[in-house]
Amino acid sequence: MFELLERLHNVGCERDTAGNRQLHFDGYCKLILLHIWNPLLESVPDLQRAVGLPQVAKALGVKRFSAGSFSESVRVFQPQLLKPIIEELTGQLPSFPQAKGLNDLDHVLTLVDGTVLPMIARLARSVCGGPVCGGPVCGIGQEGLPATRYNTARDGRGMYGWRLHTQFDLETFSPHRIDRTGARNAGTNRESNVLRANLEPGRCYVGDGGYADRKLFDDITDIGSSYVIRSADNAVFEVVEERLLSREALDAGVVRDALVRLEGARHLTRRIEVQVQPHVRRCRNGDKQIDLIALTTNLDPALGCQNLAAELIALIYQKRYTIELFFRNFKQLLGMRHLLNGRQEGIDIQIYCTVISCLLIQIISGKKPNKAMRSMVGFYLMGWASAEDVLKELNKPDNRGVKLRAKEALWKKLGY
Repeated sequence: MFELLERLHNVGCERDTAGNRQLHFDGYCKLILLHIWNPLLESVPDLQRAVGLPQVAKALGVKRFSAGSFSESVRVFQPQLLKPIIEELTGQLPSFPQAKGLNDLDHVLTLVDGTVLPMIARLARSVCGGPVCGGPVCGIGQEGLPATRYNTARDGRGMYGWRLHTQFDLETFSPHRIDRTGARNAGTNRESNVLRANLEPGRCYVGDGGYADRKLFDDITDIGSSYVIRSADNAVFEVVEERLLSREALDAGVVRDALVRLEGARHLTRRIEVQVQPHVRRCRNGDKQIDLIALTTNLDPALGCQNLAAELIALIYQKRYTIELFFRNFKQLLGMRHLLNGRQEGIDIQIYCTVISCLLIQIISGKKPNKAMRSMVGFYLMGWASAEDVLKELNKPDNRGVKLRAKEALWKKLGY
């Protein structure tokens, strides 16, 4: 990884006519990666003490630095220059096997969702106003607070943060694109509007009800992509054609397959209704029991896309939960309790380096990243674990499905 970072060494040195800069861009990124991989380093003073050790300083090639220089140095760094390194690492990722029937999909399965990273108002004001991976500026007021306030706590205090709008490649289990905006899901920051501004041809976008926007559906169709998005509960549509359901679709819980026209939409859409296990959903007006999910898609020959069976469309939406697993692992590695730099560029660099860490875990292990793998590799780098210990951890069988089935069988046996 350090060899890839060497190309960034002279970034920000244009004004250093005296040649006395000691903390360079590549060294700064090495310190961030050291923080991510080492669970003992939780703050900038911890990094300062670590670099004070001769062996650590020699391994990183970073000299001792002050807290002020660590904070101010990011002003001249360019976080966007980390993107080519991420793309280079993404090319080394293994492909994870897809479910039967999804390998024939013409478009790349791309899961879309946003996650909120909470923070205090002072930091929210400073970091809002720029993209993470080349997306549009969030377009808010000078102070940034109206767009970063996304909720109100029980004691009446405002809750602030920023939102990471993520396009996630299911095959490689890695983010294809991340755009940072204010946390408030409204206006230009709304999830559907951010996706509309960054559409690409040849992708199948899979999202929840937050992306149920007829204008977004039309734009995805016009650009040459497809979508499988959960329909809004209050969607108004006109039925054009009802379809007969196959035995496979019925076995998968599909209860309706129809071509419909959404109110105000330019293109026809396909509506798939799936019966699911009843669960309670918390709403503003109280709890609501959900036992039916309606999906909107354009995967149909009559709509100019590939013909896909109704049960496969239901399966595609079931895969949407994968992005939630990525968000959990990403936040664990990011360490939201200990942001090392409150400046906009510093936070972007930490986000990029966290993505790099996720990619490195996948390249090393060939598996989806998690916190246990990060800790074990960190123990190895510190000399606490041997290579055999790392291999033993990486080769552990995944028994989560077996344990869940055994637990479910036990509850049924007990009569619950």
